[in-house]
Amino acid sequence: MIENRFRKFAKIGSELKDFTDLIPNFLPRFPNILNFQSSVPIRDSLFEFIASTCPRIQVLNLNYKETGDHPYENDYGEVDGMKDIDDLGISAIARGCRDLREVLLRRRIGIWDRGVASLVKFAGNLRNLDLGFCTGVSDDGLESIGGLKYLEVLNLQGCWRITDKGLGFLAKGSLCKKLRILNLANMEITDCGLIYLKEMSCLKELNLAECHMVTDISIEMVVATFSTLKKLILSWMFDVSDVAVSALARGCKNLEVLDLSGCGTVSATGICAFSSHGSLKELVWTKWNFAITGHDLEHLVFGCSTLERIVLHKNVRVRIPMEVQERILMRNCVLEWVD
Repeated sequence: MIENRFRKFAKIGSELKDFTDLIPNFLPRFPNILNFQSSVPIRDSLFEFIASTCPRIQVLNLNYKETGDHPYENDYGEVDGMKDIDDLGISAIARGCRDLREVLLRRRIGIWDRGVASLVKFAGNLRNLDLGFCTGVSDDGLESIGGLKYLEVLNLQGCWRITDKGLGFLAKGSLCKKLRILNLANMEITDCGLIYLKEMSCLKELNLAECHMVTDISIEMVVATFSTLKKLILSWMFDVSDVAVSALARGCKNLEVLDLSGCGTVSATGICAFSSHGSLKELVWTKWNFAITGHDLEHLVFGCSTLERIVLHKNVRVRIPMEVQERILMRNCVLEWVD
């Protein structure tokens, strides 16, 4: 009950500009909280106080909201002259809160490799780590992360300093047989780096959106061999074609969700390769492509009986006769039309 009251208060307080100034006043009343959350900057110097006051914290959620960019005035993580959390702050939390399970730091640009190394050193039970758009994290940080034995979820989206070498460190680490969800979207990786993922035999979700240097080669050689994969996002990957999509249809037997938004070189031929698939539930293909026909959609839906949802560009709708749309709906498959 006390923790629920704290969560409610913290959720309201975290939206206030002076939330940081309130922490020393109210936090000592809740020494046993397990979940600390804030989506606004917090003075870096306060994290030692937070760690000593609430050593049982298991979930540290400091993600900024998905909408909008971070509020920093410079590359040093300052807001209104105040230093937001950086390597020293996350190190203080890691040393003081030894049972951390989830650490979510999306868009906290003060986090660099040194902070990641401290987190790994003291938070050996970590299951979920979100470093999305923490642009100071590089290959050295991934070398540290590779040692996390229990990590199941890792978000590295937008960490442009990470290269193929960093993925090699991950593949050699303890987590390669444990990791289930990996987000590599908006990264500067290539086919050479993706080859390392072959060691990750338990992956269930993989996001490669906007990895523009990844091509059919590694998708066919590596990703299409993941029998455990259930969700794959390949949106806005311009060098992914029917070759890769067909390989996915053959190899990823348990795939349930496939997102091909903006993949301009994928055609109806590649999409229809899933007509004999036994698991696919959701297909997103929002490319403005008048080449797809009602016959193509019927062939896909009637062949793949598990399909429940297909998302297409709204301008394609005029190409699909109403009677075809109705027959597809009768197969319990919803057609959605988006911009």
